Amino acid sequence: MRENRSVRLSIQSSPECIVGKFRMYVAVWTPYGILRTSRNPETDTYILFNPWCEEDAVYLDGDKEREEYVLNDIGVIFYGDFNDIKSRSWSYGQFEDGILDACLYVMDKAQMDLSGRGNPIKVSRVGSAMVNAKDDEGVLVGSWDNIYAYGVPPSAWTGSVDILLEYQSTKSPVRYGQCWVFAGVFNTFLRCLGIPARVITNYFSAHDNDANLQMDIFLEEDGNVNSKLTKDSVWNYHCWNEAWMTRPDLPVGFGGWQAVDSTPQENSDGMYRCGPASVQAIKHGHICFQFDAPFVFAEVNSDLIYITAKKDGTHVVETVDTTHIGKLIVTKEVGGDGIKDITDTYKFQEGQEEERLALETALMYGAKKPLNIEGILKPRSDVDMNFDVENAVLGRDFKLTITFQNNSPRRYTLLAYLSGNIVFYTGVSKTEFKKETFEVTLEPLSFKREEVLIRAGEYMGQLLEQAYLHFFVTARVNESKDILAKQKSTVLTIPQLIIKVRGAKMVGSDMVVTVEFTNPLKETLRNVWIHLDGPGVIKPMRKMFREIQPSATIQWEEVCRPWVSGPRKLIASMTSDSLRHVYGELNLQIQRRPSA
Repeated sequence: MRENRSVRLSIQSSPECIVGKFRMYVAVWTPYGILRTSRNPETDTYILFNPWCEEDAVYLDGDKEREEYVLNDIGVIFYGDFNDIKSRSWSYGQFEDGILDACLYVMDKAQMDLSGRGNPIKVSRVGSAMVNAKDDEGVLVGSWDNIYAYGVPPSAWTGSVDILLEYQSTKSPVRYGQCWVFAGVFNTFLRCLGIPARVITNYFSAHDNDANLQMDIFLEEDGNVNSKLTKDSVWNYHCWNEAWMTRPDLPVGFGGWQAVDSTPQENSDGMYRCGPASVQAIKHGHICFQFDAPFVFAEVNSDLIYITAKKDGTHVVETVDTTHIGKLIVTKEVGGDGIKDITDTYKFQEGQEEERLALETALMYGAKKPLNIEGILKPRSDVDMNFDVENAVLGRDFKLTITFQNNSPRRYTLLAYLSGNIVFYTGVSKTEFKKETFEVTLEPLSFKREEVLIRAGEYMGQLLEQAYLHFFVTARVNESKDILAKQKSTVLTIPQLIIKVRGAKMVGSDMVVTVEFTNPLKETLRNVWIHLDGPGVIKPMRKMFREIQPSATIQWEEVCRPWVSGPRKLIASMTSDSLRHVYGELNLQIQRRPSA
């Protein structure tokens, strides 16, 4: 006992301690009995997973990796198309006021057993179910129908803070989210609790309704797509998460990054959740290891098969594309905003012996074999077809160029069909806006190009959340009856918000933030909402503008006082009735306040 009648105690929690909020009391045994301190919220203590502790199940070696996957409160999420990759910043905000309590509330809402709250496997699995509201009144309601009444369009969110705080305060699911929103919120949940995590984007992601590692696209005999028979869908991209942890429930070597997905796609053990599934196990085809590895394996490894459904009921396989699905898998690079290709962590290169062995292993462990299609795969046609879509800017005309190549000494004639569709990023078509048929004559050993003009008036007014246009070109070679088929998507380039600041970029000093937007379209934008966020710089806020006339410019100014020094970022988004997915961001270096 010191002279000031105080004593200093040190408490070291077990690496297996449950994660949560603990009330702290001091009890003293005296001759008069046990005296205990009264309840004081100021002494409440939070215990989290500790990736700096070698005995912890989430231990991650490497300061730069811990800085990125645990401490970084701003990330980058990639979207768009494989041929036109786009990115947007996301405010995870895991250190913002109230977020830790909100994340703990998510576990409470799930009625998660206290005994499991020290196990990152169980915590991440519960989180993957609770971030979506599909069957458990979780955090986010998903919507992919372009109707967002009584809620916020998914593209309007700039980060996770508003979503989690609203969920905790209202005790009701927040409207609305799509895959990148689910992934962003789930990343906040994981990092906030101390689990290293990152957001993943898989370009050309399979949603295999038959679970047979085969995406079947059925064609009519004239080359048109048979929408009644075509049940599988290929998402232009899909976002999920990876969480870092040991897997003592699996054989040695399958720890590390685990795929976890909170987007409600498939039911797992009675709930809409996915993972954790060992990425290493997925790569080697060991899909017998829990949880949900077969589904993730199919997302990155399915074959794309074009099948002609003949009028007599038989099916003929026209072409098989083994490289389309899982074309590119990426995440944000450590220490920067650039893109990191992690495709080789999920799959071996096509054609390698290891790739064949991984597929055989998956089949051995229960993956369904591809359906036995009637007929045989046709030999390769003498005619090749491909097409390119030039960069398309919202509100402007652009061209599509189709190339036909005759590789034989014979003369061929073709009947070609072009279909242009407004599609959701999930690959589901909403409206066909372009239909064109034309004949092509190919002399021996020659090629020919056909150009198709896509006018802005054909697609404007029908666009969905992410301004995706999908083109499907099929051609029938009259002499050989061969069917050629190709498909591509393009993302229209959308104007950006401009963010400016003036004043001292210093902790505790007033700084003026200006968000600016000029309407480039020939139509008036109505019901315009702008969202602004910046962890450590400004609290999330939003402002409505009734309308923006064509070529008109609007400005929004806010005064803020940064409270965190170092590299920071301001993020803004804009939505309206007819234009969404408009973003802007600004990197800042906030200085420390000079000491007196």
